[in-house]
Amino acid sequence: MEFKTIIEPFRIKSVEQIQLSTAEQRQKFIREAHYNPFLLRSNQVIIDLLTDSGTSAMSADQWAAIMRGDESYAGAESWYRFESAVSDLTGMPFILPAHQGRAAERILYSIRGGKDKMFVSNTHFDTTRANIEFTGAMAMDIPVKESANFSSEERFKGNLDLKLLEDQILANGPENMGGVIVTVTNNSGGGQPVSFSNLKEVSRICRQHNVMLILDACRIAENAYFIREFEKGCEQYSYSEIARMMCDLCDAVIMSAKKDALVNMGGFLALRDKKLADECIQSLIITEGFTTYGGLSGRDMEAIAVGLKEVFNPDYLRYRVRSTGYLGDSLKKSGIPVMSPSGGHAVYIVASEFYSHIPVNQYPGQTLVCELYKAGGIRAVEVGSVMFGKYDEKGDLIPARYELVRLAIPRRVYTQSHIDYVIEVCDHVYKNRKEARGMKITYEPGFLRHFTSRFEPV
Repeated sequence: MEFKTIIEPFRIKSVEQIQLSTAEQRQKFIREAHYNPFLLRSNQVIIDLLTDSGTSAMSADQWAAIMRGDESYAGAESWYRFESAVSDLTGMPFILPAHQGRAAERILYSIRGGKDKMFVSNTHFDTTRANIEFTGAMAMDIPVKESANFSSEERFKGNLDLKLLEDQILANGPENMGGVIVTVTNNSGGGQPVSFSNLKEVSRICRQHNVMLILDACRIAENAYFIREFEKGCEQYSYSEIARMMCDLCDAVIMSAKKDALVNMGGFLALRDKKLADECIQSLIITEGFTTYGGLSGRDMEAIAVGLKEVFNPDYLRYRVRSTGYLGDSLKKSGIPVMSPSGGHAVYIVASEFYSHIPVNQYPGQTLVCELYKAGGIRAVEVGSVMFGKYDEKGDLIPARYELVRLAIPRRVYTQSHIDYVIEVCDHVYKNRKEARGMKITYEPGFLRHFTSRFEPV
């Protein structure tokens, strides 16, 4: 018999104090941070849902593995354990460690990118797009049409549009395609999973046209859960087997280990082609470190090797996805517009519907993240026209595809009572939504502006 109550499949062995604050203090804190939650100090935050990247709680086995970290510059035993775990996951012969996913992205896309090159994806995330566009290449999103229907219960809204993929390859020419990137799960598209059948078709098209297929696998275990549970014909495989099958369809795998490897720092690039690997290794040595550490300490590699095994535990994955769904379903019951169904790592509030009275050029998502912080000390992130908006030649805003706010849930960190508190705060902010005003930007950098931009209320 299965009960309704979701319990955390772990016991808490160590705790970290949360510093509580008053509404008056938070008003001051967010004003001093120029209405950008990225600029808050962590001890000013009560519940931190800014990101699930690098914010996991590590297990006792991971901490034990850290103690045997071999910090030799070259050929450390920790490297060989790391390499073995990554090889088991990806099946690829060339593995390059990196200090995090965006470092692996920079290495690969600086070689594959350049002027007149085109990359297509189900949806590029912020650092992916920045690393591509920094080389002069173009980054285009071609998600399936169902991804725009926020209320639909379609399970694989992260899929890539196969017709648009073929159209883009033919329009640009296969020789001008830097690569096709499939992100699992599709973070910027609401954390929605990709089906195995869709990835298989993408792989077929790429091989037919000799175009490189890259898997952004930072949440591959969560995506494997959705495939096994909801895709017919896949229930016979384990979660780890499905993940390996996904990698087998691709030419390269990039992973920020700060997500589904359950660690605070690390990543890797795995490749099939030796010539490309040799080029990437030279960049790795120049910018990250030697080939057997790549910017990581031995203890980091030990924790990753353990985390890549733990993350496929069925009890953990069931808890992870169901607890995220609990937050999304509860917000929906309160009338709050959220993207349905909930993904594995986050719940996405549709800020453009939440604040229907705030125009897009006054950044409703940025307004919402500030209001959530002021009301309850919750730190979230805008995934909309602050993160992805551009300007036309006249300086007018070209809005992002969606105006969302992401509540990203750190792994093994918060209990159900913390999530119940988040639900209560969101409900309060929603009931008082008509009082909210939009935001304007007072400072922004050229790239990745959401990290350091400054705002003030309109």
